Amino acid sequence: MAIYREKDVFERRSAANEAKKALLARYNSRPSEDDPAVIARKAERQRILEEREKRSIEKEKLKQERLAREAEERAVREAAELAARLEAEARAAEEAKAREAEENERISRLLADEAERKAKRDARYAARKARAGRH
Repeated sequence: MAIYREKDVFERRSAANEAKKALLARYNSRPSEDDPAVIARKAERQRILEEREKRSIEKEKLKQERLAREAEERAVREAAELAARLEAEARAAEEAKAREAEENERISRLLADEAERKAKRDARYAARKARAGRH
């Protein structure tokens, strides 16, 4: 079994110094702004941003077209529904007029039949009175 040995202050300090040196070396090895690789990366990023912006504009344009098309379809559908509703109301009004005319005709026939029956009854009554008056 291995024995664990704690690092002393000097070992920890030297490890920290080596880490700082490594970071500094990495920072210093970074290419400068006028390096062709850096310029190429910046150009690539710029191209990507421009393409993203173009896609965003195209997406927004398609969205606006879709919304306009949906609004137009909704307007057409609402106009068709309104026309259908008005047609149904007109048809219902015509049916109501027809029913009312039939009801008026039926009532007039009933009144005419009743008047005819009354006239026949009155004629029978008058005939009976006439026969009774002869005796």
